[in-house]
Amino acid sequence: MKITFLGATKTVTGSNYLVEAAGKKFLVDCGMWQGNKEIEEKNYEEFEFNPKEIDFMLLTHAHIDHSGRIPKLYNEGFRNKVYAHKATCDLCALMLPDSGHIQEMETGWKNRKRLRKGEEELKPMYTAEDAARCLEIFEPVQYDEIIEITPEIHVRFNDAGHMLGSSIIELWVKEDGREVKTVFSGDLGNNDIPLLSEPTMIEDADYLVIESTYGSRLHLRNDEKAEMFLNIVSETLDNGGTVVIPSFAVGRTQEILYEINKLKDEKNDEEFRRKYKTLMKADVYVDSPLAISATEVFRENTNLFDEEVRKEILRGDNPLEFPGLHFTRTAEESKALNDDPRPSIIISASGMCDVGRIKHHLKHNLWNPKSTILFVGYQAPGTLGYNIVNGAKTVKIFGEEIAVNARIEYIEGYSGHADQEGLMNFIYSFIKKPKHIFMVHGEPESQEVFKQKILDETAIPVTIPNFGETYDLDLNKEVEMTAKIERKANKSMRLEILDRLEKLQSEMKDMDMYVRKDVDDENLRDVDMFRINEKIKDLEKQILNVIEG
Repeated sequence: MKITFLGATKTVTGSNYLVEAAGKKFLVDCGMWQGNKEIEEKNYEEFEFNPKEIDFMLLTHAHIDHSGRIPKLYNEGFRNKVYAHKATCDLCALMLPDSGHIQEMETGWKNRKRLRKGEEELKPMYTAEDAARCLEIFEPVQYDEIIEITPEIHVRFNDAGHMLGSSIIELWVKEDGREVKTVFSGDLGNNDIPLLSEPTMIEDADYLVIESTYGSRLHLRNDEKAEMFLNIVSETLDNGGTVVIPSFAVGRTQEILYEINKLKDEKNDEEFRRKYKTLMKADVYVDSPLAISATEVFRENTNLFDEEVRKEILRGDNPLEFPGLHFTRTAEESKALNDDPRPSIIISASGMCDVGRIKHHLKHNLWNPKSTILFVGYQAPGTLGYNIVNGAKTVKIFGEEIAVNARIEYIEGYSGHADQEGLMNFIYSFIKKPKHIFMVHGEPESQEVFKQKILDETAIPVTIPNFGETYDLDLNKEVEMTAKIERKANKSMRLEILDRLEKLQSEMKDMDMYVRKDVDDENLRDVDMFRINEKIKDLEKQILNVIEG
């Protein structure tokens, strides 16, 4: 049995693993790369395998960084089954066409600029129609049942507690008279996630492929994040500002709605009641058509909810409904939110702020010191959300420079990913420990810390694969890398150079603004003026070197 790691290697997006075993080739996940232009360009590259030769696919969950290239796979000839939990199939029926629609819109916007420059038009990776067509190959399964793919290959999907329908996949493969068991964790849930059950603990494995998003960190516990949420929101509303929550349309949005509804049961002191009353008087807008549809899928799959939540629903207390909650479906309704001067809470996608309606709400609120931008999910490097969380003073939205004057907050405890403790508990739970662990879906710094933790606590060997590395899984031998695919260059080195030039032009404008501001400062010391002058002279030399070269 061989595994080739073709995504989410030393990064958190683009999950894609090619498995070759028992005469079959199959995939675990086929996700989209997300981040800056250079990262997202990888989505347009050719696959490192022939889609027509793939016998089947196992999908851990519906998030786009795990499912987003399935329509591309379909367009290029893959016609076999995608096995996924029923709720994952339901959500992909919403999310993949929505992804196609976003790509059509963004490509159309780019093409209008390109046509004005006399450049060739671009094509979207796939359209909403393409995505709708690929849904025919999805095969829904339920948790806990062992499925025979072939007489030599069996799988079982278990609740990962990360989002509705998310799965830990157990894979049994018989080869040469021996059976090898590999577990793919998918994205493991945070034990404190409202609505969902905790991740399933697995008893045994020969090999484990585990995510590591928060491998170096611990989350806030549930009671802390609820109180922090209430304090931030009530202070902003008292100040006459708007709270903008960039949230992933599926998962975080529904959990935040649940948390708002549940706050009333947390405490009973006077100050808490005052803050809660402030919150309940405010209008809460869910401004994402996808989030609205996904909330309906949540309502239709309440059997997957935590036991306590199911009891509440039976008592008639729907955790996804409360007074003051509004769903804005149309673009006109969305725009009207920014014309309304009344304090409110706006929950809008996307969670990393790179696409969707959230960009309009940021444009209208980032500059306002009364408003708060409250982040509740992971922000990948290179995204607009990452820049804001990490202290950017200005950001560019729709080509316009926007000052970041709003209050910026990040409540990490809302993350859908297990923290280091949760990940270690998952490893501890194996009665028969894995022979070897492969670590994926994490940034390098987080992975190195987590790897050392595993070695110190369990002594299980750990590999952090690079892109394109193939590993042989043979119980008679130590794990070894047997092949490596070199990363294909992006579509065109010319395209990369042009992208860098465009970015450089923007950065030169920023530099011009900041340097002029410093030079005009009468309190600037001579030594600082000298330093600025020397740096500009160095930059002049570098530019001349490029021109002369």
